[in-house]
Amino acid sequence: MIKVLFFAQIRDQLGVSELEVPSAENNDLTTLLSNLKLRDNNYLSVLSKSTLMVAVNQTMCSHNTALSSGDEVAFFPPVTGG
Repeated sequence: MIKVLFFAQIRDQLGVSELEVPSAENNDLTTLLSNLKLRDNNYLSVLSKSTLMVAVNQTMCSHNTALSSGDEVAFFPPVTGG
């Protein structure tokens, strides 16, 4: 299984903070994103934003990152400091 976390506005918009998905069906981040977007129109809208940031095992990554069972994937909006 892969643990998927949603933070800040993404969590609020989806109404869920985390879920688990089968690793066999989500072998890379691009596939995971595609499968999540198929859940419903809300997931499609929220996860299609170009500003979406993602980390795998607490490391920022690109969408072609390979995933394995036990990985943690976090989606969050861009953050700014001040």
